[in-house]
Amino acid sequence: MQEFVQKNIFWMGHDSFKLVGEKTVFVDPYQIKKSEKADIICITHEHFDHCSPEDVKKLQGEQTVIVGPQDCLNKLSGNLKPIKPGEKLTVQGIEIEAVPSYNIGKKFHPKANGWVGYIITLNKTRIYHAGDTDHTPEMKTLKVDVALLPVSGTYVMSAEEAAQAALEIKPKAAIPMHYGSVVGSADDAKRFKELLYGKVEVVIKD
Repeated sequence: MQEFVQKNIFWMGHDSFKLVGEKTVFVDPYQIKKSEKADIICITHEHFDHCSPEDVKKLQGEQTVIVGPQDCLNKLSGNLKPIKPGEKLTVQGIEIEAVPSYNIGKKFHPKANGWVGYIITLNKTRIYHAGDTDHTPEMKTLKVDVALLPVSGTYVMSAEEAAQAALEIKPKAAIPMHYGSVVGSADDAKRFKELLYGKVEVVIKD
């Protein structure tokens, strides 16, 4: 799994990832420095640092499909596919499953908004991008190979809460995210890795 994570998963900062397999999939592109063409763009929710129309345009070609909750798609144009928690789509041959993503005891990401994380299957590997979320009861039902988990606290899980989520999900590898831009620092990622030492393989991307 280490080789797949190094060769196929690229952290673009904050919650933004480039996933490479049969197709190239971007999740929550934000502050993208280099224009390139995405086959698929998945948006988790409509906050400015996740649903950024100007960054989507940098990656959007004629064939690009954009997947997201309807309130995100309202800000975008092109080949749009709405998705809700619990739904699955096959887009350009890639299976995409939407997972509930929400806060518990915080007001920033209400469950009622229908915002999502994603399980995206590339090269027979199930990659879970949690979106902006707390440690939710739904996580215990997930069967994934790689988990991309927010670790910075404030708006999302803290490193400690994310570590507990990783122990419950039991991925082959976990990658911390949601730090170093809007909130959180590399110390949150290091803390996450320390808490899971010997239990779950953690890869800190840079």
